[in-house]
Amino acid sequence: MTAHTAGTRALLLGTTSILILTLNSGIAAAQEAEGAFLGTLLLGESKREVQTDTATPVTNVDQEEIDDRQAGTIAELIDSVPGVSLVNGSTPQGSGINIRGYGANSTFGTDSKVAVQVDGASVGAEKLYRIGTQLFTDPFLYKSVSVIRGTVGSFEYGSGIVGGVVKLETKDASDLTGGEIGFVFGQTLEFSSNGDGITSSSVLAWQPTQDMEFLMNYTWRDQDNQEDGSGITIGNSAFTLPSGLIKAKYTFGQNRDQSVTFSLSKTTSSDRDVPFDSFTTTSDTFGNVDRDTDSTTAVLRYNFNPADNDMIDLDVVLSYADQQIDQRYVAGSSPLEGTPAGNGILGLVGADHRYQTTKLAFKSTSLFTTGAVSHDLRTGLEFIRRERLDASTAAGGEDNRVAIYAVDDMRIGDAWTITPALRYETSEITGSTAPNDGTYSNDALMGGLSLRYAFANGAAVFGSAAYTEGLPIIDDLATASAINQTEKSRTFELGASFERADLFQSGDNFAIKGVVYKTRLYDVTSYLVPGVRPPAPALDSIETEGLEVELSYAMDSGFYMDLNANIVNGTEYGPGLPATDWRSSPADSVRFTLGKKFNEELDLSWEVVANRSVETATTSAAGFGIHNLRATYVPQSGVLKDTQIRIGIENAFDRDYAPHLSTRQAPGRNFKVSLSHEF
Repeated sequence: MTAHTAGTRALLLGTTSILILTLNSGIAAAQEAEGAFLGTLLLGESKREVQTDTATPVTNVDQEEIDDRQAGTIAELIDSVPGVSLVNGSTPQGSGINIRGYGANSTFGTDSKVAVQVDGASVGAEKLYRIGTQLFTDPFLYKSVSVIRGTVGSFEYGSGIVGGVVKLETKDASDLTGGEIGFVFGQTLEFSSNGDGITSSSVLAWQPTQDMEFLMNYTWRDQDNQEDGSGITIGNSAFTLPSGLIKAKYTFGQNRDQSVTFSLSKTTSSDRDVPFDSFTTTSDTFGNVDRDTDSTTAVLRYNFNPADNDMIDLDVVLSYADQQIDQRYVAGSSPLEGTPAGNGILGLVGADHRYQTTKLAFKSTSLFTTGAVSHDLRTGLEFIRRERLDASTAAGGEDNRVAIYAVDDMRIGDAWTITPALRYETSEITGSTAPNDGTYSNDALMGGLSLRYAFANGAAVFGSAAYTEGLPIIDDLATASAINQTEKSRTFELGASFERADLFQSGDNFAIKGVVYKTRLYDVTSYLVPGVRPPAPALDSIETEGLEVELSYAMDSGFYMDLNANIVNGTEYGPGLPATDWRSSPADSVRFTLGKKFNEELDLSWEVVANRSVETATTSAAGFGIHNLRATYVPQSGVLKDTQIRIGIENAFDRDYAPHLSTRQAPGRNFKVSLSHEF
């Protein structure tokens, strides 16, 4: 056992013990308060609600927090979620999301073990060499983001999900109009000092009738190269990113129990003479390219939910996601140009890429009771077609899948919740060019079970076990061993939660949730043994274990605090090799926020982010601690009434650091100011 492993396990045990002691003390205090009527109280609110009512490790980021964080990318919106780590998260290019050690890494923007959905559409590429575009879109298009960590809550969203799921929901017109007939126009201007960033987001919501609503959003975001804490320019950090959203909804039926919703979002970028290696890990070996990126998502949804029949809540969703990357090599930019090695590189950097995913999904939610058990049964049928453009360095083809799943939340009284989940998926991959023009079929049955017991005083304990298989992807066509083999994963979780109002004083609200997990990925095809020249063998297995804690506390006086902590350890096993630290394990981290709300007018907060140092056989990163300050001011009277004024200082002490898994330095001090108003 390495010192790092021993220390991590000791920290796991210690933190778990603290969580248990906290729960016990909270339960005792709650029991003493039982039976005492305290009247109607105004409860305090923190930045984020801890999801204590479910065994699934899930975190929701709502519209208020989206606005408050002033994030420039989707990745920056969710980096405060325990278990989530970013790879160069401050830019849309060369960045990605890693959850529990899976997802993006310094070589590929994704490894297919983290699923991303926009309004139910499956988006993003499978594998792009040294190009990170996992979430190529703008935060201003969305009203909420949910992150499900691990496998147990993933069976409604896909197969082979080991890291987790990121779900984004675009804004609706009724979010602005409040369901009232008429127009609402919203305008936001945002400025940032590091990189001279400027963003304009305009949104128009129109509700001509009670049953019709339309929304249009256009966001333009521009940033020059940023500087790190030492004042050194961060390469490949400049971008211009226009994004748009069109959305319409029509509600109809005798009791307004049916609706049709259409959404179309689009983000583009035109980069000229930029490094092909968007992770900037290889100096100028690959040279530069002119790169045009276009990401489009269209979703058509029909919903039927009659108020007099709990057995029927039907969604039929047809979605299309298209990510296209066109590249042209800039002559003379690679030192290898004109050499034998350079001939292969020119084919790589000049290759165009395109992923198109069409999905037809039927999802039904039924509420019913059998004896003493109440059911919330979600079933679904999906037809998925993915097409990948054939590139000179990556196999193209088609992947046709059919999936069926069932997830049943079974509640027995007010205490027990038992949730079995099953998913069966088939795939047929056909290559488009020789020698990868064969047809390969695979299928898998996967599932999980979670148990939760809730005490009457706000405490709960839960546990889960989940098994999933990652079916081969189109990119596996080039590897015979990968195209015929499924990756398999088992995850076990144990956790506890506690939530109580009026716990320490009248009007306060306390919530805490902790999850300990252990995951084993085996029959590996995605990761090769490091340091071995191609064709390198794949790893045998990867084991990860960790602890995730979320805590919030707020008082009716306006004071609040939030704490998110993540402790993780990973080990990789290669054929005939000694066990080594898993190269993609994120750093142990903690994020603490302390703030105060002054009625509806002013919100001040101070956030501390700390990461532990990491030292593995292939990577290393120093520990760091940074401070972020935020202020939101909404005047309640006068000329600026209801105007939202936000001021943020990120990395307030201008710390020079690079988070583990990132391939470049993080931005130094950054002042942000945004003004937003609805007319």
